[in-house]
Amino acid sequence: IISHNLGWVFFLFPPASVRGKVEKELSVECRDFLYLGVPPTGLDHQSLRFICQRYNKKPRYVTLYNTVDHIPVYSAYTFKRSEGEKCVDVPWMYEPQLSLSSDTDEMQPFPHGYMHMNFEDTQAVLDDYTNAILYERGTLNPDEHQDEPDDKASTYTLTNVVPMVPDVNNRVWNKQEHMIRKRLNNYCRGTAYIVTGITTSGKMIRQHNINRVAVPTYLWSAYCCVDYDHNAPFNERFRFPSFAHYVLNEEQNNEVVEIPVQTLKEFLKKTTFVKKNFQIFVDDCIPPASSKHE
Repeated sequence: IISHNLGWVFFLFPPASVRGKVEKELSVECRDFLYLGVPPTGLDHQSLRFICQRYNKKPRYVTLYNTVDHIPVYSAYTFKRSEGEKCVDVPWMYEPQLSLSSDTDEMQPFPHGYMHMNFEDTQAVLDDYTNAILYERGTLNPDEHQDEPDDKASTYTLTNVVPMVPDVNNRVWNKQEHMIRKRLNNYCRGTAYIVTGITTSGKMIRQHNINRVAVPTYLWSAYCCVDYDHNAPFNERFRFPSFAHYVLNEEQNNEVVEIPVQTLKEFLKKTTFVKKNFQIFVDDCIPPASSKHE
């Protein structure tokens, strides 16, 4: 593992051309997973591609993927009320949309005997994580925040996965996902839009002396639910219509920090490469005055 320049590690050459639905712009049907249909702004680079994550003939969520660092910058999804059951017996999948020779735009299980895959230039493969003993596969859109089996299954693609320190993945982040699920279950009346992302500082998982997968420095997440229970207890109500949190992806000092979305926005402007117009939700998820029901 090596470390070099700060921020997301971007290189100044374009990735191999990709086919399918992976584009700079999002289709109308995949904008349904975004508050007001608008993705986060201020994250532009030629190595970034939108993936409309499709599984079993339906779009499930949206990911902004870095084809050089081989990790998602964020996944954006709509929260589904559930009891939080975990999905079982789902194989890890890859994204044919990032392949040069695919005729499908749906995620697929990794084929057997894939030693010379035609897509490992543009995305992570299972070996990248198998050999990374310091890190585990952590999903940005977690199955705990989905309800239907197919929605849960769709979270098990490596294009929705980043390397997480085991303590963060199994204890800290998992506990926070659980708490957010209960909060939104109880107090969000309408649709909750969630964006969960990362920052990097140059640390990489390497294979055969080649940089393969960037390791997140921070994990962050924010939700937006403008139709919420205005009679909720104050200690929950002040976290609506939106709130956010982040955590350091390390074995120590990895307690979750909960903050307003505007504060997270400023934090990310200081800690990673985003433009001045960076915004997670339109108007920070502050609805127009006319739509507030006090």
